[in-house]
Amino acid sequence: MSDVKKIATRESYGSELTAIGRDYPNVVVLDADLTKSTKTCVFQKEFPERHINCGIAEANMASIAAGLATTGKIPFMSSFAMFAAGRCFEQIRNSIGYPHLNVKIGATHAGVTVGEDGASHQCIEDIALMRAIPGMIVMNPSDDVEARACLRAAVEHEGPVYMRFGRSAVPVINDYPEYKFEIGKGTVVKEGKDVTIVATGVCVDSANKAAEKLAAEGIDAEVINICTIKPLDGELIAASARKTGKVVTVEEHSVIGGLGSAVCDALAELAPTPVKKIGVQDVFGQSGTADQLMAFYGLDAEGVYKTTKEFLGK
Repeated sequence: MSDVKKIATRESYGSELTAIGRDYPNVVVLDADLTKSTKTCVFQKEFPERHINCGIAEANMASIAAGLATTGKIPFMSSFAMFAAGRCFEQIRNSIGYPHLNVKIGATHAGVTVGEDGASHQCIEDIALMRAIPGMIVMNPSDDVEARACLRAAVEHEGPVYMRFGRSAVPVINDYPEYKFEIGKGTVVKEGKDVTIVATGVCVDSANKAAEKLAAEGIDAEVINICTIKPLDGELIAASARKTGKVVTVEEHSVIGGLGSAVCDALAELAPTPVKKIGVQDVFGQSGTADQLMAFYGLDAEGVYKTTKEFLGK
């Protein structure tokens, strides 16, 4: 697997945002003194007059983005997920969500794969926070291809959008001709009959590799990639659940309020099914390498494989 191309989705964010800037002259980008980390420095270099460094004042950045949206601009506000979703929650709720303004939030360095920065920077609550805001689209791409596609979809969507990007390089898994992205639609990556594994973000790769390990033992897992957590493709997940009878969710986020909760909400209404949620189990993150933390929280391929087998009683 050493020859598999790996790209951090924050890199995709900076690169595709710059390409979008060429196509949409009303796009402006705001950052909170983290341009090199969020990669908005790429946009800043090409469009300095359309880039605003707001300094370490994230809440003010959200308010500026709201104001720009009222003038017909399409603002992308960028920071680490801990700050973009956490520190700015009130401003996003009241100044962007409530008036349903056309602001796009690019949140980088999400989840435990921030690594050595530790619990203070490992945002595992952002999806839950953003899901709760009425009218907010929430997307968590799994790789470079999907990150670029969700950015294009975001700029074409009228209304607030939250996008979650990672720090670490991840395998490119959606680079195939049939791949198609649409807000609110999931993708069946692998068909199966014994269990459904629903994954998002970096965990889609873990789910794919876990399915391979399960297949070697005669367990046929269906894998679904969910980039758009809100609105959720409940019908796709329910159809799979009716076929397999058991569902496992995998996310680099707290098991409270994220993908697993959204899937349980949908299945309770559409197709009541036993669900096992794999994620961060109501604890904070800790310092370590990205790989160490993915393994510690059971989010790597081995962890997903073992938990799924236990859930199936095998």
